[in-house]
Amino acid sequence: MRRNSVMKKFAALAAGAALCLPLAACGGAQPGGGADAGDAAATAWALTGGAEPAFRVAFAEWDAENPEKKIAVDWFANDAFKEKIRTAVGAGNAPTLVYNWTGGTLRDYVANGIVEPITDTTKELQEKLFDSVIEAGKVDGELYAVPNNQSQPAILYYNKQLFEEYNLAVPTTWDEFVKAIETFKGEGIIPVALAGQSQWPELMWIQYLTDRIGGPEVFQAVMANEPDAWSHPAITEALVKIQELVDMGAFGDSFGSVGADNGGDTALVHTGQAAMVLQGSWVYPNFIKDAPEFVNSGALGYMNFPAIEGGAGDPNNIVGNPANFWSLSANATDEEKAVALEYLNKMNLNDAYIDELFKIGAVPPVKGLEDRIAQLDDSDYLTFVYEMVKVAPHFQLSWDQALSSAQGQELLTNLSQIFLGQITPDQFVSNMNATIQ
Repeated sequence: MRRNSVMKKFAALAAGAALCLPLAACGGAQPGGGADAGDAAATAWALTGGAEPAFRVAFAEWDAENPEKKIAVDWFANDAFKEKIRTAVGAGNAPTLVYNWTGGTLRDYVANGIVEPITDTTKELQEKLFDSVIEAGKVDGELYAVPNNQSQPAILYYNKQLFEEYNLAVPTTWDEFVKAIETFKGEGIIPVALAGQSQWPELMWIQYLTDRIGGPEVFQAVMANEPDAWSHPAITEALVKIQELVDMGAFGDSFGSVGADNGGDTALVHTGQAAMVLQGSWVYPNFIKDAPEFVNSGALGYMNFPAIEGGAGDPNNIVGNPANFWSLSANATDEEKAVALEYLNKMNLNDAYIDELFKIGAVPPVKGLEDRIAQLDDSDYLTFVYEMVKVAPHFQLSWDQALSSAQGQELLTNLSQIFLGQITPDQFVSNMNATIQ
């Protein structure tokens, strides 16, 4: 794996521009940017950190090429943005381009007429995007949001040195995965690091297991608020498997005190104390920053979540964050909408935009990037992530983002209790069914 400038770019990203992930802030506050609002033909609010350099390049390029149709951009840190956009949407003062995570928030926007459908007005952009990511921007079959940055799938990272030391092949099935866990447990090694203190990393386990067992339709019924949707046997089986993993010591004895924000789970892997960790692609910069020799030596491996024998879900399905998205404000004027739509079709995720994403180690959900990625530093890892997204029949958004905020918090609380053995799967199902609106 080639390194060169990649070390600096990942260190900078990890230090000051973390990728957006569930319940984590992104970047710091930063004022202004782009055209003055008084001179602008449209407006947008964007987040600092993460993909900010790509956004800035795209908006600057647009303004330079379209001096009569400039877009005024205001920049916000993650939490400040969420508070600001909530107030603006409620008052009917949303920017022309509305930044969002899709899921429950987008469904609320659609239900309240905040954003308008863009199925027919963004066809030029849609043609170059992966179908699985486009689907995340749809509500009831109509497109209301298009991706504006990188895909962030959940990946099983592993310590190759430990697998080689104990003559273990990379598991592709659940039975093989369990056997690897038993081997590492027997050798006094934590089989799978888990940041249980942060709670949200536990979501990836129930998501992958439910999908592998029952397919994406199981959670789609939950999102549709179908009565007793949480009672699906696939969810119960996933919860049973989680508690079986806990009981066999798959996550060690102290996972409840391990935090994700300080990289506690990934540190266990690169120090050899744990063999694997299930995390989003956003943690790769942490590995680069905290353990460059470990990564540089090729000791860090990565694999997809194993298949479940007899399961209905496609083993190529992935979970995580398909991307962040732009929607079009229904309250904008016709002139503002026309400018925003032209920007989406011409500038959003264009070549310059993609190059900026590559610089921070991010992989956009755009077709035909194989040759460009092959020329990059860390092409092995970036190709792996890109191929995951490329071949995925379904890309499931993190459940706490897909649900309403109240349901998402209940999910995190109840799932933590499952991992800690404080409630049974039946109690979890009953508690979550009670949240269905």
